[in-house]
Amino acid sequence: MTSEIITMPQVQLGRGGPMVGAQGLGCMGMSEFYGEIDETESRATLERALELGVTMFDTADMYGVGANEEFLAPFLAAHRDEVIIGTKFGYARSPENPNDWSLDTRPEFIRAAVDRSLKRLGVDVIDLYYMHRRDGVTPLEESVGAMADLVTSGKVKWLGLSAVSAEELRTAHAIHPIAALQSEWSIFTRDIETEIVPVAVELGVTIVPYSPLGRGMLTGQAFAGALTGDDARQNFPRFSPENREANMRLVAKIEEIASTKGVTSAQLALAWLYAQSSRLGAKTVPIPGTRKRARLAENVTAVSINLGADEMNMLEPLAAAVHGIAV
Repeated sequence: MTSEIITMPQVQLGRGGPMVGAQGLGCMGMSEFYGEIDETESRATLERALELGVTMFDTADMYGVGANEEFLAPFLAAHRDEVIIGTKFGYARSPENPNDWSLDTRPEFIRAAVDRSLKRLGVDVIDLYYMHRRDGVTPLEESVGAMADLVTSGKVKWLGLSAVSAEELRTAHAIHPIAALQSEWSIFTRDIETEIVPVAVELGVTIVPYSPLGRGMLTGQAFAGALTGDDARQNFPRFSPENREANMRLVAKIEEIASTKGVTSAQLALAWLYAQSSRLGAKTVPIPGTRKRARLAENVTAVSINLGADEMNMLEPLAAAVHGIAV
């Protein structure tokens, strides 16, 4: 299917937040973690994303130790009124030794982190500011309270959380409205459906699924090659040699269903996520990451693919058969 004929649906972030395209773009891999970097193609991909109706772009201060935010700055400067930029804090990472990192969600760290991100992004205000991970020490109330202060001071417009429990989401939302929640969600990872999704629906929080393509695995045979260089996926349990072989057999089943439907496995995986979130009543804006225009166009087309009950039933058992945890 071609991306040229689709119209991007719009989704509201939270209650009273901005309207954004129903698919965002994860920008992490443009700077780090997933192998070789191609800044020229990545910049072209950003521009093409906007042309295709993608309006929410996702980064974090820890991606490339700030380099990803800096990379996005020229794009934001050229299109500031057209895009929503989401970034995150929570990881303290050393530029001298990127492998030396810790978690920090103290109020004083948050206040310093937002100023650094504002400077690197070259913006006066951050549209959507997430707590990337909790540090396990700072009370949630203190962290979210400090985030709320950033809204009051005009440095941030809307607040988000990432990888929290249903109880933590409810607690945070009582302190200040949470517009968006990032959680891993895909055909292969469905943990959030039991408790987190119902609470997000109840509170009106928009779910922003990260890794909706299973960190690339759900792209199918396009992902059949060996992981090389500094690709972080080599360290993830699902990508160990024995687990990867078993999981790719599951991907082959997805490819069979996709082929019958005339779509790619990546498109089918994203279409499943849209269908599943709709079934559960959740507002959803997945953020598949890519550095390539061709992959971007492939992904975006998924917003117009409808799956029938038979197709959803065939995909239903796959998550339980996956080998290895996500990370």
